[in-house]
Amino acid sequence: MKKVGFFRSIHVKFVLIYVLLILVAMQIIGVYFVKQLEQTLRTNFQTSIQQRVDLLAYNVVEAMEKDRKPEDPTLEDDLKKVLKDFDEGDSDITEVQVIENRSLKILGTSQSSNQGLVGQRTTVLQVKQSMVLEENQSSIKIEQKTGHRIWVLSTPIKSGKKVIGAIYLVAKIENVFEQMKTINNIFATGTAIALSITAVLGILLAQTITRPIADMKKQALAMAKGNFSRKVKVYGQDEIGTLAVTFNHLTKKLQEAQAMTEGERRKLSSVLSYMTDGVIATDRKGRVILINDPAAEMLNVSRETVLSQPIVELLDLDDTNTFEDLLEENESLILDYSTKAERYILRANFSIIQKETGFVNGLIAVLHDITDQEKIDAERREFVANVSHELRTPLTTMRSYLEALADGAWQDAEIAPSFLEVTRTETERMIRLVNDLLQLSKMDSTDYKLTKEWVNFVDFYNNIIDRFEMSKEQNVTFKRKLPKQAIFVEVDEDKMTQVLYNIISNALKYSPEGGQVTFSIKEKEDKIIVSVSDQGVGIPKENIGKIFDRFYRVDKARTRKLGGTGLGLAIAQEMVKAHGGSIWATSEEGKGTKISFSLPYERSEEDEWS
Repeated sequence: MKKVGFFRSIHVKFVLIYVLLILVAMQIIGVYFVKQLEQTLRTNFQTSIQQRVDLLAYNVVEAMEKDRKPEDPTLEDDLKKVLKDFDEGDSDITEVQVIENRSLKILGTSQSSNQGLVGQRTTVLQVKQSMVLEENQSSIKIEQKTGHRIWVLSTPIKSGKKVIGAIYLVAKIENVFEQMKTINNIFATGTAIALSITAVLGILLAQTITRPIADMKKQALAMAKGNFSRKVKVYGQDEIGTLAVTFNHLTKKLQEAQAMTEGERRKLSSVLSYMTDGVIATDRKGRVILINDPAAEMLNVSRETVLSQPIVELLDLDDTNTFEDLLEENESLILDYSTKAERYILRANFSIIQKETGFVNGLIAVLHDITDQEKIDAERREFVANVSHELRTPLTTMRSYLEALADGAWQDAEIAPSFLEVTRTETERMIRLVNDLLQLSKMDSTDYKLTKEWVNFVDFYNNIIDRFEMSKEQNVTFKRKLPKQAIFVEVDEDKMTQVLYNIISNALKYSPEGGQVTFSIKEKEDKIIVSVSDQGVGIPKENIGKIFDRFYRVDKARTRKLGGTGLGLAIAQEMVKAHGGSIWATSEEGKGTKISFSLPYERSEEDEWS
């Protein structure tokens, strides 16, 4: 499991939140306190200056309205003395100027270095505004030389209701802000000390809460790994203690449920593993969540690659069906995966996984391989159709000729024997067909047994060839490619005679006049290969694999004309397989056909028979 980062830890979060709450509270208090203190200090400073300015204005009015005699000091001298006394009383005041109303002339200044301004017009806008508006005008500015803050005040001088001038004052208000800075430093230091103490207390408090939670986390990790033996320690009877008790109870219940679930899972796994049918389960969206080995083998897929794949895509139904269609499917679906080379058919039955409330949780598909069943059904239908057809043809012919005889043809000395001969021929053909069917039926039965004995197959083969050579009616030559030494093979003579009879009869039927039939035997390590080849019309490539099927004929009309039932090679195949061998054909159209079969052969037996 991924480790929790330091800043994501609930312990750290708790301490941070606790400290931040205290910090926010102190900052709110500090901001309010500092703001109010600053406002108070500034107001006190300005009020103190304003009171002194009001007193100065009174003295200035007396000086300006005084009746002067020639021997008395001038107005400028009186104002100079008044301003000097005013300036000496307060170090915070930088300069005080008295301005006359009409001409805006500076009548006096308290700063000795600026005495040259006396008699000049003032250019300060605040002075003009105070005299026009007849009220004080003040502002805080930055002194260019020192960079300190100064307070500029312009107060109108009134005589009665008439404005006769103005007092322009510049005071050092930087001291007030210096005091505020000192107070802020003290407050910040106190805040840091308080936060440090709060953090320590927060850590101690957080541990009392996070320690049980950490124990529960360890227990949860252990449970995830399957360990249900641990217990969470109960530190108290508060809510967290109750949670710890509940967690321990939950652990016990989960242990019991897990044991029950594991048992059911093993049962289900065992059932799915030993089922011969394929099983696929999906979620409610139709994605595969489970597939057993038989299903994966039937569909030729890997279990890892199909998980989370849509079932309609897995079953190749996405072009014709949707997942909702499968949920509503009441009958089984036939899945045809046949190719030109191989037939492969599956049947799928679907069942809905549904809660009691009706909510659909998913779908279960059960796959059955019905390839062999379909093949058997198809062969059964074809067999019945072929037998019916093969019997109907001679019966129809016989009925026609017998009806003709019944109608009076039996009295005709020339026609009657011919009709009777045809009837006899067709009867013999039906008898051969029934005999062949009985022969195949015996070989299909489970109690079919061979009577084997050791036979010199070279002599045995030569004898059968001699019989055909003596009884053949066509102008066909025989060519033998047989070994001179004896080859002893354990076979059932009667059955092997029938195999060779059926193969050689076919070769003679399809051989043209003047053609040649070749007989050969080849020795291999553990078998012999017996072959019969003709120079007939041959078999097309697309039909070569079907000539051993029951009732199959390449040229049906010609075969019936020659008296064939279409079962000879099928009987030969069953008999060769019963001997432990195999049979096959090779052919080239226009050049002929070669039928070969193999028989088990042990070379060690050769010396014993020599």
